[in-house]
Order: sequence, then structure tokens, then C-alpha cells
Amino acid sequence: MDTILQTLQLAPEYLRLIELKDILDIAIIAFGIYHLFRFVRRSRSGQVVKAIAFILAAMALANLWRLRVVRMVLNNAVELGVIALIILFQPELRRFLEQVGSGKIKELFVAENYGNDLESAIQETVEAYAALSRDKVGALMVFERRTLLDDVLKTGTVLDCRVSAELLKNLFWNKAPLHDGAVIVRGGRIVGAGCMLPLSGNVNLSRELGMRHRAGIGVSENSDAVVAIVSEETGSISVAVNGMLKRHLSPETLERVLRLELMPAADESSKPTAAARLTSVFKGKKGDNSNGKEDS
Repeated sequence: MDTILQTLQLAPEYLRLIELKDILDIAIIAFGIYHLFRFVRRSRSGQVVKAIAFILAAMALANLWRLRVVRMVLNNAVELGVIALIILFQPELRRFLEQVGSGKIKELFVAENYGNDLESAIQETVEAYAALSRDKVGALMVFERRTLLDDVLKTGTVLDCRVSAELLKNLFWNKAPLHDGAVIVRGGRIVGAGCMLPLSGNVNLSRELGMRHRAGIGVSENSDAVVAIVSEETGSISVAVNGMLKRHLSPETLERVLRLELMPAADESSKPTAAARLTSVFKGKKGDNSNGKEDS
């Protein structure tokens, strides 16, 4: 208590020593740290950062409680961890350096408003999926959210065009060169087609599901993307979110799901989880429910 009181008494003296350049110095560092965390959150490295924070906290506790063996192990792990971090964060570091070199640093720090593009993209997607489902043409679309899928984009053909029903029907036409891969949508615009997705590692999936559905579930397990699928065999429309697949959807239900998942919410803090949102959409919808755990 005495230390706190003494610090409060000396606070005016400390404040008089602060100059404008000190405030600018602190503001620059705070700005950089804030946007660094924001960049990591948008990438798939968030869990790695949490693990690093846990290790640093464990080191602090080991030093405080004088746990010599634990401290020695953690210190050696941190010494090797620098090289490990460079390897783990290689895609993110490369993307950062590429955008700095190309003058696109603004894209890392400034959030763009995609509301109008997303609204149009959802409408065009629902229109295209209604036709594809009727004609039993397979389709696989991945809507990015915070997690960027640059590594997936590299496996396909890079595009930059708005989402339109006619374009989607042409891309997924069974004789089109890019029909076997996935279409990637970022911010309401198509940024890639013919992309190869990682297959799900869930061994409990129904045997009825083909590679298109397994790929859709796989990318939703590894990112926060929303994946819309049309079965080539049955024409059934499905949506995968966070590794959970809902099948046999009507175009109207598809539109509701996409709007709930993709459109900006007024209050993100009160926004329900993906599972809760999907459950609310499908509750009471006859014929829209899947086989439960078998397809999740």
C-alpha cells in the first residue's frame, strides 16, 4: 500500500517528464501491436499465438515459484522456438512481406466494407444453386470470413470478379475446366476457382458423402469459412460451418443461413454461435434436417 501511495504522489512528476515524442513513440508501438494481433486473428495462427502466450505465462510462473526443472525446459524450448515460429508462420510472413512490397499494406490494417457485395453475392448464389440443384450439377463454394485461405487459392486459378448466377453456372458446368474444384469468395467477390480443399479427417462421416462434401467439411474444420455444396448425384443443397454439415436444404433456407453467417451483425458480442444459428434456422423446417451426428 505504501508503494502504491508513493507512486501516486510521484505521478505528477512523471507526467511532467513526458514529451510529445514520447506520446508519439508509445502510440506507434500500440498501433503496431494492435494491428499485429488483428492480422494474426484473421489468419489461421490464432491457436499458435495462444499456445505461445501459455508458454510465456508458464515461464513467468516457473520463475516466480523457482521451479528450476520447469524453467530450464521452457527456456530451452523458447530458444528453439524462434526457428519453429519462422517455419510455422512462413505463409503469414510471406503474405505480409508481399503486401508491403506491392504497396498493399493498407489491406492488412484497414477493414473494408463488403456489405453491398455480400448482399449481391448471396442473392446470386441462391439463384445459381436453385438451378444447379434442379439440374443435379455439382457445386462447391467457400465463403471466406476472418480466416484467409491464400494457401488454398494457390491450388486453383486466381480470379477477381463479382458473383453472378450465370458465371457460377458456367464455372460448375460438368464440362468446364474448373468444375471439379471449389470457388472461393472473399468479401463478396470471386477470388479463385478450381481450388483443391483439404478433406475432412472425421472418420464418423456418413459413407453417403462424396469427396465434394468431405472437402467442404474439411475446409470448415480448418477455418471459419462457410461452405455451400450441391450434390451431383442427388442435387441436394448442403452447408458446412465449423465442421458441421446440414443437408437437404431448400434455396430459401440456404439464403437464410448465408445471411446469418456472412452479413455483418449490429452487435457481434451478442451474436450466437454458429451451431446455435444453424439450429435456429433448421428448427421446425420439415425435410431440412440432416442425419445429426452422422453428418457433423
